Amino acid sequence: MSITGLGIVAILIISFSFMPAFALTENQRASIDRPRLENAFGSPIIDNLNVNQQIQISADITNHQNKSQTFVYLVQIKNESGFVVSLGWISGQLTPDQKLNPSLSWTPDKSGEFNAEIFVWEGLSNHSALSEFTTLQINVS
Repeated sequence: MSITGLGIVAILIISFSFMPAFALTENQRASIDRPRLENAFGSPIIDNLNVNQQIQISADITNHQNKSQTFVYLVQIKNESGFVVSLGWISGQLTPDQKLNPSLSWTPDKSGEFNAEIFVWEGLSNHSALSEFTTLQINVS
């Protein structure tokens, strides 16, 4: 091996040593933690809900990037048959490493078991997920 060949090997080794240990995948740019039901004052709801009782569907979302990120917090509520009975969203911007706890209100008009699916997307027109979605079971009596 010539000296020139050794120089190229050394450059390649140096180039690879500066690579990060891991990179964020598309849906690891943010996270959804602690999905929960709250009343209008932010207190947790732990009992069954009543028909016509307004609730807040809340979660903590965190931007895991070192840059700002626009987001849409989307909540879809499905009934026992899997049909969407409510759909709502809010949008905003997360600064680097910011943690935020958005919430959307819902007032059930029927009793039954419902599932709230919580998503964090880049936008409504760009359905690129920033995080895995999560679900929350809701019992209404």
